[in-house]
Amino acid sequence: MINIIRTFINQSLIGLAVLSMSAVFTQPSTAETIAGQSGNVQAKISYDKPEEYQYKNVRLQIIRAGQTVLDQKLPQESEYDRPAGVFTDNKLPVLDLDGNQEPEVIADFFTGGAHCCTYSLIYRYDSKSKKYTQVRHDWGNGGYRLQDVDKDGLPEFESRDDRFAYAFTAYAASGYPLQIWQYRQGKMIDVTRRYPKLIYNDAFELWKTYNQARQQGDDGKGFLAPYLADKYLLGQGQDGWQRVQQAYQKSDRLQYFANLRKFLRETGYTK
Repeated sequence: MINIIRTFINQSLIGLAVLSMSAVFTQPSTAETIAGQSGNVQAKISYDKPEEYQYKNVRLQIIRAGQTVLDQKLPQESEYDRPAGVFTDNKLPVLDLDGNQEPEVIADFFTGGAHCCTYSLIYRYDSKSKKYTQVRHDWGNGGYRLQDVDKDGLPEFESRDDRFAYAFTAYAASGYPLQIWQYRQGKMIDVTRRYPKLIYNDAFELWKTYNQARQQGDDGKGFLAPYLADKYLLGQGQDGWQRVQQAYQKSDRLQYFANLRKFLRETGYTK
């Protein structure tokens, strides 16, 4: 009798499992959208979400004065690349980035994972061809913030140099020098050196973070590297080296300094 009951229970559980799996696989995809508008230009990203963290059939549609000018499937490195608008109240940035009175469309994506990575697809309207062209910019781990840094009415992309991630230590103990980008005529331009006050503030914060890391038992070299990069951006490389060499007294200091010189040269901070 006990064996019969056990057999019945096992068969019932198997049946429930099959029904549950069937429900999962037959569940319809959830279609969602992210939209934005500036003047007579409307943009919309639509996508299917068959499962959690899965995004398929991601499409961008741009409408000008009621007419659809662009309607295409967006490139994804994997089906887990998600439109970053899902983190920003489903708003798609549509705004004039370069002052030509023509709004650009910014399609941001996050590739998933603990912290990496983000990238932007920026669409610009060509009045001659009456089509949109696209440029991609990779932000790495950090992303960006749109802000009118110089108060000229046009936003800059305030970000950080993600090449410093893992360069000298673990990600959690890595710091990053400031980066500021402008979008001009279809290209992203690094204009960080135009903002010495912001660079100085960033260097100050990195030095403070280095001292805090030392107090917590870390060697802090992941913060000294971006600090020195900021100092080079300010034209104060020699002073920066003196401070770094005085601060870092670990047994690997000579190798660290050699690696740091090589890295700053390869990344364009020094010649």
